[in-house]
Amino acid sequence: MGMDELIEAVQSLRADDAFRARFNLPQWRNFAAYLTPYQLRAGDLLIKQGECDRAAYFVGQGSLQVYVQGAAPGAFRVALMRPGALVGETGLFSDQPHSASVEAMTPTIVWALHLPRYEELAARAPTLANEVLRAAGAVMVARLRANLAQRVAVA
Repeated sequence: MGMDELIEAVQSLRADDAFRARFNLPQWRNFAAYLTPYQLRAGDLLIKQGECDRAAYFVGQGSLQVYVQGAAPGAFRVALMRPGALVGETGLFSDQPHSASVEAMTPTIVWALHLPRYEELAARAPTLANEVLRAAGAVMVARLRANLAQRVAVA
């Protein structure tokens, strides 16, 4: 899977919490050059609840489940992430432990933006880096609102 397929997946994702960077194609390609691809097998953990990871990940192919280990037996699934989705975005903003685990449901390719690479992008192309933070922040806000609405509906 190449960068162009990843860019297409991110741009075409229709979800309330989609990463909507206002990039033209050359800007997308410049940004994508800072990403590192990883292949996961079904069942592999990308993010482990309680651990710190200073990276955000874009799903290129496959699917991931986000779940929280709770006091009750078993796990609680929070979300299913498909191609184009951003996951682990809090790692760009905080060194706090992750509040959920992320596991590959199928063979999956993710593209990581590690914090040192983001800092490199910020030094070389600050306008692009600022747009990445804006779009990642918007993803977090959409997810926070969805979680609050779900809690209100349950109460």
